[in-house]
Amino acid sequence: MSMPFPFTAVVGQDDLRLALLLNAVSPAVGGVLVRGEKGTAKSTAVRALSALLPPVDVVSGCRFSCDPDSPDPGCPDGPHEPGAFASRPARMVELPVGASEDRLVGALDIERALAEGVKAFEPGLLADAHRGILYVDEVNLLHDHLVDLLLDAAAMGASYVEREGVSVRHASKFLLVGTMNPEEGELRPQLLDRFGLTVEVAASREPDQRVEVVRRRLAYDDDPAGFAARWADEEAAVRARIVAARALLPSVRLGDGALRQIAATCAAFEVDGMRADIVMARTATALAAWAGRTDVLAEDVRQAALLALPHRRRRNPFDAPGLDEDKLDETLEESGGQDGDGGGDDDPDPGPDGPGGQPEPDDAPQGDGDAAARPEAGEGGEPQPAGGAGEQSPARAAEPFRTKVLSVPGLGEGAAGRRSRARTEHGRTTGARRPQGALTKLHLAATVQAAAPHQRARGRSGPGLVVRRDDLRQASREGREGNLVLFVVDASGSMAARQRMSAVKGAVLSLLLDAYQRRDKVGLVTFRGSAADVALPPTSSVDAAAVRLESLPTGGRTPLAAGLLKAHEVLRVERLRDPARRALVVVVTDGRATGGPEPVALAGRAARLFAAEGTASVVVDCESGPVRLGLAGRLAGELGGTAVTLDELRADSIAGLVRDVQGTRRAA
Repeated sequence: MSMPFPFTAVVGQDDLRLALLLNAVSPAVGGVLVRGEKGTAKSTAVRALSALLPPVDVVSGCRFSCDPDSPDPGCPDGPHEPGAFASRPARMVELPVGASEDRLVGALDIERALAEGVKAFEPGLLADAHRGILYVDEVNLLHDHLVDLLLDAAAMGASYVEREGVSVRHASKFLLVGTMNPEEGELRPQLLDRFGLTVEVAASREPDQRVEVVRRRLAYDDDPAGFAARWADEEAAVRARIVAARALLPSVRLGDGALRQIAATCAAFEVDGMRADIVMARTATALAAWAGRTDVLAEDVRQAALLALPHRRRRNPFDAPGLDEDKLDETLEESGGQDGDGGGDDDPDPGPDGPGGQPEPDDAPQGDGDAAARPEAGEGGEPQPAGGAGEQSPARAAEPFRTKVLSVPGLGEGAAGRRSRARTEHGRTTGARRPQGALTKLHLAATVQAAAPHQRARGRSGPGLVVRRDDLRQASREGREGNLVLFVVDASGSMAARQRMSAVKGAVLSLLLDAYQRRDKVGLVTFRGSAADVALPPTSSVDAAAVRLESLPTGGRTPLAAGLLKAHEVLRVERLRDPARRALVVVVTDGRATGGPEPVALAGRAARLFAAEGTASVVVDCESGPVRLGLAGRLAGELGGTAVTLDELRADSIAGLVRDVQGTRRAA
């Protein structure tokens, strides 16, 4: 096993190290979500934390790490005799993004359960992580069904494995730590709220600090054991401090003044539910214990708010996490002072410093820039080529709304989601089949039916059913899949001249929000002037698409054919990467095609490529005014899809509740 990079050798990243250490002091804080760009020591710091945790006493021979002082009465390996115990290092268990359900919760031998009545159970990662750390790298890419299992275990402190009435339960209390790159997509709100604290990390822009990062990394790569030995004293000091803080924690007093400040802060920032208040209270208490104090001070409450509230203020995936520190200070001041001396001269220690002190990280907030768009130019003038005098300033998107469900026809087999019908591991049972590989979902009736004719030949003499592996049947289930929703947006002068781009952007933003909720991948192609551009390659990050959309300029001619051909190429490449994920193409245009020779004929030929391949498509008709040419409807016919107006796209319109996209491809 390779030696982990020493925790105390991590340069900067004070908030990250502090959040991890607070959870080591008080696991009840609820874990840490680390958000940030790639290459910022997220995984390195998390893996290094396990070496600092105190050893764990476990019942000897128990596969579920029962505490000898209070063993789990329902442990599958129990009941446990008192006295026999062993001590082992605290575990850090990694959950791979592509793990199966059985790998996470454990596997139950259905054949033995049916034939012998024996609960033969092989523990999974949730059992291994009990009383330790469960680490999920790229947690935002975790499959939905695994997220559901994590939520259940985190909420109940136990894992349940059930297969057709056969149930196994074991304790599973763990420190949940996740890392993610927001560019690859956001977390479901339910899982986001399960993380006690969140930390935003970014690479330092200070040359001296970057030099020190490279120097230490190269030294570690050359001689991991020697590098770790040089940091052994600092590691031992932090380990001892964690032990001391854990011992002090029960003596820390959280006074009424601090509680009022916590409640006032959560109310002022309008966070949902009461979990934020509880997490802040536990974090402030852990901060005091880490600093060696028995009273919670105002600065503890402030630091707790900075760690516990930003991710709980998000209302939709387009909201950037963060906290207005001026508003926080004002709220704390208005909500009253502390019990006791109310000092605040003793700043909480942000974490261990390396020899000679480490440079302070560049922790200035990374702003998103001025999102406000300049006023749209008025009508008038012939549209000019892109980049010319006809280019309009980006228009602000209108308020998003709830859209109709646009789905791909037929039955797919893509990644689990919430848009189109698909064969999935979860959903309603539609039939039975022989299992391919390990049996995961037993179809009990079909299994009994397969075994029944052979009972006499197998020598059955008692009431039990003699079941062989060939009799087992897997349940076929139908649920929903996520799709690739590729937006092809007309940004030409014909769209801007009627001042419709604000409404168009609002509609696309609404569809992006719908794609986020349905677990889709999204991509964005725009066309204007004389060419088309891939503004955003297919990704799970709908907020990245929203950012690209917000800054989209307009103007120039309408190269509709170029936009369609660019979208066709994007889909071709994406099919090679992810052949099981079906696509839905959403063309947002008024249907005009200008520029170049025979622009209308070229656009028709490009559209028929999608129809020939059976690609599901919908055209959002942006034409307005008393006289309508119906060009978008003709384009939809060429694509083999359907057209909807901006008004019809709204879920509360009178055009119906659900509109399936009509493509030429049908279910196999």
